[in-house]
Amino acid sequence: MANDKPLKSAVELALERLKKKDAESGLESRPLTDAQKAAIAEARNYFEAKLAEAEVLHQSKLKTIREPEQREALLQEYRRDRERLTSERDAKIARIRKS
Repeated sequence: MANDKPLKSAVELALERLKKKDAESGLESRPLTDAQKAAIAEARNYFEAKLAEAEVLHQSKLKTIREPEQREALLQEYRRDRERLTSERDAKIARIRKS
Protein backbone atom coordinates (compact mmCIF):
# COMPACT_ATOMS: atom_id res chain seq x y z
CA MET A 1 0.00 0.00 0.00
CA ALA A 2 1.30 3.44 -0.88
CA ASN A 3 -0.38 5.09 2.08
CA ASP A 4 0.46 3.93 5.60
CA LYS A 5 -2.19 6.18 7.15
CA PRO A 6 -5.16 4.38 8.68
CA LEU A 7 -8.55 4.92 7.07
CA LYS A 8 -10.77 7.56 8.62
CA SER A 9 -14.40 7.13 9.51
CA ALA A 10 -17.12 9.27 7.95
CA VAL A 11 -17.45 11.17 11.22
CA GLU A 12 -13.74 12.02 11.30
CA LEU A 13 -13.88 13.19 7.69
CA ALA A 14 -16.95 15.33 8.39
CA LEU A 15 -15.29 16.90 11.44
CA GLU A 16 -12.18 17.72 9.42
CA ARG A 17 -14.33 19.40 6.74
CA LEU A 18 -16.19 21.43 9.37
CA LYS A 19 -12.94 22.52 11.04
CA LYS A 20 -11.52 23.55 7.67
CA LYS A 21 -14.70 25.46 6.81
CA ASP A 22 -14.63 27.25 10.18
CA ALA A 23 -10.97 28.16 9.73
CA GLU A 24 -11.70 29.58 6.27
CA SER A 25 -14.60 31.66 7.57
CA GLY A 26 -12.50 33.09 10.40
CA LEU A 27 -14.05 31.21 13.31
CA GLU A 28 -11.58 30.09 15.88
CA SER A 29 -11.99 27.14 18.17
CA ARG A 30 -10.60 27.60 21.61
CA PRO A 31 -10.87 25.00 24.34
CA LEU A 32 -12.78 25.78 27.52
CA THR A 33 -10.78 26.61 30.61
CA ASP A 34 -11.25 24.63 33.80
CA ALA A 35 -13.05 27.61 35.34
CA GLN A 36 -15.46 27.75 32.38
CA LYS A 37 -16.10 24.01 32.60
CA ALA A 38 -16.84 24.34 36.31
CA ALA A 39 -19.14 27.33 35.75
CA ILE A 40 -21.03 25.48 33.00
CA ALA A 41 -21.42 22.41 35.22
CA GLU A 42 -22.68 24.61 38.05
CA ALA A 43 -25.18 26.34 35.75
CA ARG A 44 -26.44 23.00 34.44
CA ASN A 45 -26.85 21.64 37.97
CA TYR A 46 -28.67 24.78 39.10
CA PHE A 47 -31.12 24.74 36.22
CA GLU A 48 -31.58 20.97 36.47
CA ALA A 49 -32.65 21.51 40.08
CA LYS A 50 -34.98 24.34 39.05
CA LEU A 51 -36.55 22.12 36.37
CA ALA A 52 -37.00 19.30 38.88
CA GLU A 53 -38.60 21.73 41.32
CA ALA A 54 -41.00 22.94 38.63
CA GLU A 55 -41.87 19.33 37.78
CA VAL A 56 -42.64 18.50 41.42
CA LEU A 57 -44.78 21.62 41.84
CA HIS A 58 -46.60 20.89 38.59
CA GLN A 59 -47.36 17.32 39.63
CA SER A 60 -48.63 18.38 43.05
CA LYS A 61 -50.91 21.05 41.54
CA LEU A 62 -52.10 18.62 38.88
CA LYS A 63 -53.31 16.19 41.55
CA THR A 64 -55.68 18.79 43.00
CA ILE A 65 -57.31 19.89 39.73
CA ARG A 66 -60.10 17.89 38.11
CA GLU A 67 -61.47 20.22 35.41
CA PRO A 68 -59.95 19.65 31.96
CA GLU A 69 -59.72 23.38 31.18
CA GLN A 70 -57.81 24.12 34.36
CA ARG A 71 -55.54 21.12 33.82
CA GLU A 72 -54.77 22.34 30.30
CA ALA A 73 -54.03 25.86 31.59
CA LEU A 74 -51.73 24.39 34.24
CA LEU A 75 -49.98 22.30 31.60
CA GLN A 76 -49.46 25.36 29.40
CA GLU A 77 -48.01 27.27 32.37
CA TYR A 78 -45.67 24.37 33.12
CA ARG A 79 -44.49 24.25 29.50
CA ARG A 80 -43.80 28.01 29.54
CA ASP A 81 -41.81 27.64 32.76
CA ARG A 82 -39.75 24.79 31.29
CA GLU A 83 -39.09 26.78 28.11
CA ARG A 84 -38.07 29.85 30.13
CA LEU A 85 -35.72 27.87 32.37
CA THR A 86 -34.20 26.03 29.43
CA SER A 87 -33.70 29.29 27.56
CA GLU A 88 -32.11 30.94 30.60
CA ARG A 89 -29.79 27.94 31.03
CA ASP A 90 -28.70 27.99 27.41
CA ALA A 91 -28.12 31.76 27.49
CA LYS A 92 -26.04 31.50 30.65
CA ILE A 93 -23.92 28.70 29.18
CA ALA A 94 -23.40 30.74 26.00
CA ARG A 95 -22.24 33.73 28.10
CA ILE A 96 -19.81 31.51 30.00
CA ARG A 97 -18.41 30.08 26.76
CA LYS A 98 -17.83 33.59 25.37
CA SER A 99 -16.06 34.86 28.50
